[in-house]
Amino acid sequence: MAGEENLWAGLLGALHMLIAVTDDVVITYFLAINTGYLVLNLLAVGEFVRRLRRAPFAGYEDAATSPFTPPVSVIMPAYNEAAGIVEAVRAMLLLRYPVFEVVVVDDGSTDGTLDALRDAFHLAEVEYVVPHDVPVRGRVVSVQLPRGGPVPLVVARKINGGKADALNVGINLARYPLLCMVDADSILDSQALLAVAKPFSDDPLRVVATGGVVGLANGCTVVAGRVVEPHAPRDLLGRVQTVEYLRAFLLGRAGWSKLGGLLIIAGAFGLFRKDAVVAAGGMDPDCIGEDAELVIRLHRHMREQGRDYRVVFVTEPISWSEAPSKLKILARQRQRWHRGLTEILLKHRRMIGNPRYGRIGLLALPFYVVFELLAPVVELAGLVLVPLGVLIGAVDVDYLWHFLLAAYVYALVVSLVSVAVEECAFHRFTRWRDVWGVFVGVVAENVGYRQLTAWWRLRGMWDALHGAPQVWGAMTRTGFGSPEKVEEDGGDRA
Repeated sequence: MAGEENLWAGLLGALHMLIAVTDDVVITYFLAINTGYLVLNLLAVGEFVRRLRRAPFAGYEDAATSPFTPPVSVIMPAYNEAAGIVEAVRAMLLLRYPVFEVVVVDDGSTDGTLDALRDAFHLAEVEYVVPHDVPVRGRVVSVQLPRGGPVPLVVARKINGGKADALNVGINLARYPLLCMVDADSILDSQALLAVAKPFSDDPLRVVATGGVVGLANGCTVVAGRVVEPHAPRDLLGRVQTVEYLRAFLLGRAGWSKLGGLLIIAGAFGLFRKDAVVAAGGMDPDCIGEDAELVIRLHRHMREQGRDYRVVFVTEPISWSEAPSKLKILARQRQRWHRGLTEILLKHRRMIGNPRYGRIGLLALPFYVVFELLAPVVELAGLVLVPLGVLIGAVDVDYLWHFLLAAYVYALVVSLVSVAVEECAFHRFTRWRDVWGVFVGVVAENVGYRQLTAWWRLRGMWDALHGAPQVWGAMTRTGFGSPEKVEEDGGDRA
């Protein structure tokens, strides 16, 4: 009996010691991560001010008609997108840009995606030798062009090999020096190409990649493939995701661009110099986060070659995408995203902390390891250890309040700043109820949502570490703006 009491006393003492050691570490971590996001927000403010001052002199009208504007190949990988592919391609063909082509790569769809394109654009199969600039896995079955008209459209059908492999086929088919990679379900503003291509015209020798702002189309009014009236999503889940997109995908990336450490260009809309992409080896079909992996590999290639280069974020609201409106779909998305981040950081671990790679190796990658990769581990550890410490008397009430202030109140303030900065800069929403709806999302993000996403991200990290099969969830759409939109969790994609 005495032995059992001594054992329990020893365990309790060890637990007290563990919590005593970790409590200050946890608070310091949350103070650091929120301060980091706040600094990125402040850097983004400078970029927004600069953009607003230069907006009247952007020269989009001149670029739209100039023969010196570099031509672009728009690559759209498509897999089971029959419901909206025709509308998406038509919207792409109506973009304002002097010379461009749209290359659609059907990655072995089983729902009639190719048939829908063939009927809408009167496609005919042609003999076409596909170059081998970058390696591909899925064989190209056919290449089709519109009959009897100068429509700048190329449609390729290939054996299923995943999104990255479809993009590699598009890279090989592309005729022009700039590659625009977009999702088949993305909605672009009419001058999106002009905006994202401008850095290439301003600094043609150094810029190798640009990315643009991706907003949420949920709740927006969409007509003929264009967002004509932005609104906040009607559901709380959509509003919380809007806050995430503003903080991380707008202000966060604008801040990293200002620092010269931009690591992620959204797969939904990015522009790349073809020669740089080919030299880097194209997309990695083994990485589920192929968009970010390409950007890091471009950094690595340019640094190792001793090249002077830039990767730029364009702070224009130019691309719109549909966010999951069900927890089941959102869980798969966040799990997949964090798995991709884990795989990327493992693949390029030699760059982390390496002065050879400049700001990328010494600042950006370490930040992503400490404050992105490990964030769900620390968050969930804090959620377990702090209440347990209060329960056994190892943590006093003052410490509990300090933890809540550092972890959640500070994060709420950072999110409020993000929303306020974005609204002041772009005035995206025309109705006050949309603005207030986003502010409601700021508060709701910290009550249950953050904890759920931390768990999903932790699962994604575990999947990457023990090599689980790569699984994609599918979102089946009936078109933007349709109240009958249906989402399904379905077919795996390699």
